[in-house]
Amino acid sequence: MAEHKSNPVVVIGLGRFGTSLALELTRRGTEVLAIDHRPKITQALAGQITQIATADATDMEALRQLGVPDFYRAVVAVGSDIEASILATSLLVELEINDIWAKAVSSQHGRILDRVGAHHVVFPEHDMGERVAHLVSGRMLDFMQVDGDFALAKIRPPKEYVGVPLGESNLRRKRGVTIVAVKPPGEPFTYATAETELSYGDVILVSGRTEQVERFAELP
Repeated sequence: MAEHKSNPVVVIGLGRFGTSLALELTRRGTEVLAIDHRPKITQALAGQITQIATADATDMEALRQLGVPDFYRAVVAVGSDIEASILATSLLVELEINDIWAKAVSSQHGRILDRVGAHHVVFPEHDMGERVAHLVSGRMLDFMQVDGDFALAKIRPPKEYVGVPLGESNLRRKRGVTIVAVKPPGEPFTYATAETELSYGDVILVSGRTEQVERFAELP
């Protein structure tokens, strides 16, 4: 399955973080399969998330029956039950899910999740659901909401802006965003200038109104 914004995402655990993440992903047009073992929680969210199921995510057969092996990305948002968090993550690794994100409630928990095979470990006190949704669902390498409607994102440059001096690209007029800094492979970030030409291996920092930054990040 190709890695792009529309890839569906499995969210396991519907506490505050998992619910926030699942709702934000759904709002942004990403198909979500949300799983929680508590019927009251899944019933309360029915109709607000693309798909929702009451199941035990530490049961391999239950995950198989829900079609979890067909998903490219999964997020283990279980936090209060550390054993369940670790077991669910290990089952996703066994199912060979390509991109596994897992919530940690402590540095020790995070280290264990990393060791069992999670590709990304997030700490919700620092990485809230809305920010993680941008990272999970799209091409962004990092995202920060600077103000109510202004954001800064770290992405790879879209191909139409590679090899063109930024001063000739009319980027701000056409896209409403500004490339603030550029990081060539193996080098530190430097401020972008009108003469800067982007390369495919670069990482760039883009600023602008949130919606315009999101659109720019989705360009191929």
